[in-house]
Amino acid sequence: MSANLDWGNLSFAYIKTPYRYVSNFTGGKWDEGCLTEDDKIVLSECAGVLQYAQTVFEGLKAYTTADGRIVTFRPDLNAERLVSSAKRLEIPVFPEERFLDAVDKVVAANRDYVPPYGSGATLYLRPYLFGSSEVIGVKPAKDYQFRLFCTPVGPYFKGGVKPITIRVSDFDRAAPRGTGHIKAGLNYAMSLHAIVDAHNNGFDENMYLDAATRTYVEETGGANFIFITKDKKVVTPLSDSILPSITRRSICYVAEHYLGLTVEHRKVALEEVKDFAECGLCGTAAVISPVGKIYDHGKEICLPSGMSAMGEITQKLYDTLTGIQMGTIEAPDGWIREIK
Repeated sequence: MSANLDWGNLSFAYIKTPYRYVSNFTGGKWDEGCLTEDDKIVLSECAGVLQYAQTVFEGLKAYTTADGRIVTFRPDLNAERLVSSAKRLEIPVFPEERFLDAVDKVVAANRDYVPPYGSGATLYLRPYLFGSSEVIGVKPAKDYQFRLFCTPVGPYFKGGVKPITIRVSDFDRAAPRGTGHIKAGLNYAMSLHAIVDAHNNGFDENMYLDAATRTYVEETGGANFIFITKDKKVVTPLSDSILPSITRRSICYVAEHYLGLTVEHRKVALEEVKDFAECGLCGTAAVISPVGKIYDHGKEICLPSGMSAMGEITQKLYDTLTGIQMGTIEAPDGWIREIK
C-alpha cells in the first residue's frame, strides 16, 4: 500500500521512512548488518566524524518505471565510488556486493515510499560511512558505521527544470591533489558559505574554477557541468579535482550511443564558455538543470538557449536519460537493477 503523500508536490527535503540499514566495523571487520527502524545515532562526543570530518557518502535514486517495476539506476557505480572515497579518507571499505544488498533491502522494505510513475518524484537513497570511535589526536578512527536511509523527494530545484542563473565564484572548491574527486562530507561543508552567499545575491549556484590558475571550469558545489557547442558537440570539463559524476558519465554515453553526438572530455577554459550554445548542471539530484545565464564579476554570459527552456540538445539528453531510468527507453545492459 502506497504511503499517503502528495507525491506531485514533494520538495527536495527529508521525510522519515520506516527502515534503514546499519552495519558496524569493530575489531577489524564489518558485522553482518541489518535493517532497523531506529533512525537515531548515538556517538561519543569525541567520535572521529565529529572531530575530523571522517565521513564519505553517496546519493542514488529508486524509481517506479512505466510498467510498474521498482528499480535503481547504476548502483554498482555508487558502490565503486564509495570504495574510492573511503580509501582516500582511510575508512575501511564497505564491500561493493554488500552495498548493493543494502540498497535492495532498504528499497524493498520502504517500497510504499517509492513515488508512483509520472509523479515527478523519486526515492532518494543516502548511503554513508563515518568514524564512530573516539579520536583526539589527528588520526583515523578505529571503529566505523555504514548506514543507508531513504526519503521520497521532489525536484532538486523548486522551479522544476527551468534555466537557472549562476555566478563565477571567488571561492575555491577543491585544491589540486586534494579531495575534490571523492564524495567526502568535508568537500560539501566548505561549499556551504559560498552557496549561501550566492543565494543571498540572487544566484542559484556557483561555478567553481580550478584553484591553481582560476582559468578553467571545474564544477558546482554538487553537480558536474556539461556544455553543448554550436555544432552540437557535448563537452565536459576534465580535471583531477572533479567528482566523477555517474549522471555525467551516463549522459556522455547517451549522447554518443543513443543520439549519435560527438563527446569531448577535456579542459574547458572560462574564456570559451561564452562561445557555447548550451550549458547544464548534471547530478543525481537534479539529473540536468539547464543554465541560462552566468555572471562573471560584472559581465553576463547569456547562453543562446536562453532563460525560458532547456536547449535543444540538453532537452534530448534529459529526455533520453530519464526515459532510460523510467523504463520507457531500453537501457544498456547492467544499468537498471530491479528491486524484487
